[in-house]
Amino acid sequence: MSLASQLLRTTPLNEIHRRMGAKMVDFGGWDMPVQYSGIIEEHHAVRRRVGLFDVSHMGEIEIRGPEAGQLVDYVTTNGGSRLSPGQIQYSALLYEHGGFVDDILVHKVANDHYFLCVNASNQDKDYGHIAAHNRFNATVENAGERYAQLAVQGPLAWNTLQKLTPTDLAAIRYYGFTDGRISGAPARIARTGYTGEDGFEIYVPPAEAPRIWEDVLTAGAEFGILPCGLGARNTLRLEAKMALYGHEIDATTTPYEAGLGWIVKLDKESFIGRDALTKRKQHGPSRKLTGFEMRGRGIGRDGYEIYVEGSPAGWVTSGGPSPTLNKNIGLCYLPAARAQTGRNIGILVRGQAVDAVTVATPFYKRGR
Repeated sequence: MSLASQLLRTTPLNEIHRRMGAKMVDFGGWDMPVQYSGIIEEHHAVRRRVGLFDVSHMGEIEIRGPEAGQLVDYVTTNGGSRLSPGQIQYSALLYEHGGFVDDILVHKVANDHYFLCVNASNQDKDYGHIAAHNRFNATVENAGERYAQLAVQGPLAWNTLQKLTPTDLAAIRYYGFTDGRISGAPARIARTGYTGEDGFEIYVPPAEAPRIWEDVLTAGAEFGILPCGLGARNTLRLEAKMALYGHEIDATTTPYEAGLGWIVKLDKESFIGRDALTKRKQHGPSRKLTGFEMRGRGIGRDGYEIYVEGSPAGWVTSGGPSPTLNKNIGLCYLPAARAQTGRNIGILVRGQAVDAVTVATPFYKRGR
């Protein structure tokens, strides 16, 4: 192992990944598997059968206390306090100017207890942001070290995971969760995912994660389960048009620009960024996140410049081959007036403009 890899943070499953021959990469300071058998093969396993991901690098923040719901409502855009216990909500932490601190999942455990899943590279920043705005009777805990997280994704995820738990997984609705046991270990079982497929994300004690990883692979063997890396996770989420922090969203991006206005509840009394978003909604976003398909030979990679009618107009936020659709696809920001579906655009690939066309998104939707 190189000195560089020794300096990276590792999940409880790092030894297993290396023993299984995973190709490892530096992902935001974490030593993570990008692929095992291959990105395309792993992608198809999730779309058609079931795949297993180690996402223990993701962060967890717990908020407790009599005014926990008020704190959650103040620091997030969505209506966390309106959830019932056992429900999950996609939401955002914003700066006062309306740009993203992070996109997050809010789990309501009880009226006085909320569990937040946040992006790995943002965990300490998110915790500091929430703690700095905590003017309520609530406590904030940076709890990432107490959890490992595995994602079991695909149409046969339920069949696989149900073998390992007495919990009735069918009773968990999409964006719902319950606390139970997986392979005898305590687990928070959430029916969410970042792939566009049905599936579960399970939060377990780090010491139990290696055993549970092996148990899930054994349970899914009859269904053709594959261990999957971050490469397939990226192609899957791109097809489903799920935002990636640092690409589609960042501190310069508002939810309205990113097509995420539905997670903004302006009817709440107050939350960070509300005034800025109220003005932005009145005037409309100046740019919009837009999908495209390549028509010419080439791939529109992240950061490539977009031309409309011969003039620079935007840039690619995420792009690459779609294994499901067998096309080269991507997302880009374009001026709102030029973001209509069916517009011909050019993407600068190695100094040459390659033809592409804007298309409706998501590129892939389960059951369609």
